[in-house]
Amino acid sequence: MIDLMEQDQTYVANTYARFPLTLTRGEGAVAYDDTGKAYIDMGSGIGVTAFGYRDREWTDAVKAQLELLQHASNLYYTQPCAQLAQMLCQRTGMKKVFFSNSGAEANECAIKTARKWAAEKKGPDCQTIITLVNSFHGRTITALAATGQDAYHRHFQPLTPGFLHTPAGDFAALEQLVKEHQVAGILLECVQGEGGVMALDPDFLRRTAALCRQEDILLMIDEVQTGNGRTGKLYSYMHYGVQPDIVSTAKGLGGGLPLGATLLGEKVEHTLGRGDHGSTFGGNPVCCAGAVNILSRLDDAFLEQVAAKGRRIREVLEQAEGVEAVTGLGLMVGVKTTKPVAQVIARCREQGVLCLSAKDKLRLLPPLSIPEPLLEQALEVIREACRMT
Repeated sequence: MIDLMEQDQTYVANTYARFPLTLTRGEGAVAYDDTGKAYIDMGSGIGVTAFGYRDREWTDAVKAQLELLQHASNLYYTQPCAQLAQMLCQRTGMKKVFFSNSGAEANECAIKTARKWAAEKKGPDCQTIITLVNSFHGRTITALAATGQDAYHRHFQPLTPGFLHTPAGDFAALEQLVKEHQVAGILLECVQGEGGVMALDPDFLRRTAALCRQEDILLMIDEVQTGNGRTGKLYSYMHYGVQPDIVSTAKGLGGGLPLGATLLGEKVEHTLGRGDHGSTFGGNPVCCAGAVNILSRLDDAFLEQVAAKGRRIREVLEQAEGVEAVTGLGLMVGVKTTKPVAQVIARCREQGVLCLSAKDKLRLLPPLSIPEPLLEQALEVIREACRMT
């Protein structure tokens, strides 16, 4: 029998630093490897499997749609696509939705929309999008250009022009860029996930929203990782009391199937016309059926449970030996450890807990539905792994 890791390394592009672990199945918040060993999954596919593995309600919704219609082009109407768009708009106050396949594509749509809106309303030279240093918006050439981390830019020049990056929290620097450039939109993550799980200062975000209103600039919020209940609100901007003009999201919305969405507010609801944008698989009925099920279950009571679990993680780990700081919101948690984070992750994996990293931090993104006993068990393993002795 061919060794799976050798097969993968031989035939799959070498773009991932995979852990030496082969996952074969899962149940709830627990994954199993090819030896049958169980792992509490504190990463959930990088914030994707919101209700864990083999979630019965989600699986039934997906299977039911598979039995009806697995795909239709966007030349035709399908019920799951329309239903999901309505649910997203009603839950957020946005007006229209464009569906795609990933977070990067959702951000591409947001950027295209902002550029077209600004060109029509403010003139063809109004093209600049401001993002934050340490941000991450995807790996396409344009999403990389939006990403405020030089490490991701190496080897891929020239990137799409028209992007400026400013430090998170430095409102004076942001305001100066707005004075010096013709700005179409400001694109922000409320919690910088790949940048180290750093939540924005509320005052900075509110002042930025006010500046956007004052200068007629689009406020664009990237909810790819923070959205769909991850932070204890449906979308993370809801913690801050602001109303974006454009929201991009993906990951947890599909629950494990590829689905991105760009939500368009009143300012831009009619910006994209026929032929301005498109996607072969965007709005796929199976993906949308799964997302309808997920969104229908993210009610206020459930979201409060997510927030409570997030508070419990902070309560435990802020007091743990070898932990220097805990950051994030809800079940999107960053842990700065005294030990090198790779050592902590390896020790957790040995003890049956799967964790992630973000820069030099441990990153925790458990399923939103993780049972409290499993969460406590995982936290004890993580505490032990962080200890210096």
